[in-house]
Amino acid sequence: MKHILPIAILALVLLSCKQEAKQTEETTEATTMKSEEIAYASFGKEINDADALPAKRMAEHYANMTVGDSVNAKMTAKVDEVCQAKGCWMKVDLENGQQVMVKFKDYGFFMPKDIAGKEVVINGKAFVNEVPVDEQRHYAEDAGASEEEIAKITEPKKTFSFEADGVLLKEE
Repeated sequence: MKHILPIAILALVLLSCKQEAKQTEETTEATTMKSEEIAYASFGKEINDADALPAKRMAEHYANMTVGDSVNAKMTAKVDEVCQAKGCWMKVDLENGQQVMVKFKDYGFFMPKDIAGKEVVINGKAFVNEVPVDEQRHYAEDAGASEEEIAKITEPKKTFSFEADGVLLKEE
């Protein structure tokens, strides 16, 4: 009779420890499923996607900038166009009907030419500038525009620009 009480207490302690361990395993499994990592192909400087602003939020920053202003930034956006000559620039969508012209720092890297519609994370310097007519025509030619479209470019244009030192391309 003396031994029954300690055995019962020991059995209760062991059972409660097993239930706690089981709950911890379930919590860990749920956390792992929620924090599933996104796979990216990396170009240029090694970066990560932490703290990247969505394109819509970055559009608000650009709206408050004037020609000559610049800010260090990291943003996530969808690619609209890529240079078809060698991938030396791309245009990304700001989700408000406007685009950002992205060039790569010191022409240190290029992007694949077939990534239109894919999501990227770009890191570097965002700025507003005025693009001269000859440069606009050059970009139009790289994008495969017709002679007529190129001839319609007759005035400098204020553009949202980005000099990227690193890019992550979301892999599907």
